[in-house]
Amino acid sequence: MTAQLTFRSADESDTATLTGLYDGAARWMLEQGIDQWKPGGKDERHFRRLIASGVGEVWLALEGGEVSGACEVWWDDEAAWGPQPPVAGYVHRLMVRRGARPGTGREMLAAAERRVAAARRTLCRLDCVTSNPRLRTYYEGAGYAVVGELPGKVAADGGTYGVLLLEKPLGGEPLG
Repeated sequence: MTAQLTFRSADESDTATLTGLYDGAARWMLEQGIDQWKPGGKDERHFRRLIASGVGEVWLALEGGEVSGACEVWWDDEAAWGPQPPVAGYVHRLMVRRGARPGTGREMLAAAERRVAAARRTLCRLDCVTSNPRLRTYYEGAGYAVVGELPGKVAADGGTYGVLLLEKPLGGEPLG
């Protein structure tokens, strides 16, 4: 029998683990020829600021007591979506540890959707770089639809890149 994932909110003591997950995912992307994340692109300060800010939440996924992945859930994302009414949650940095059980990412995404619904939001949104068709296919397979494109999203270093905007209606009455 496969163990189920459990989830807990990350705190400051988890920032090294989060940075390691990010760097591991970034290295995997480079090995696969995917031009998206770069090792060192998000450091402990990034995760510490997010955890302390209240702008979003960082969640760890654990299986058998071992961290299998993490993701961020934000309550707005003006950089990609512009000003919006508070009807959505925004998933960022869905990170799965290399070697984690197949399906871990999809389980984490479903947990993020439940968290968004629990906050009485009816849409879950995310964006992915236009140059990563595999990721687009992955999210579409999870029920997300492309609803727009932002060709000039500004990166932390001031550069720009294109992203697809995807959303999924959470349906029914939100939890809570």
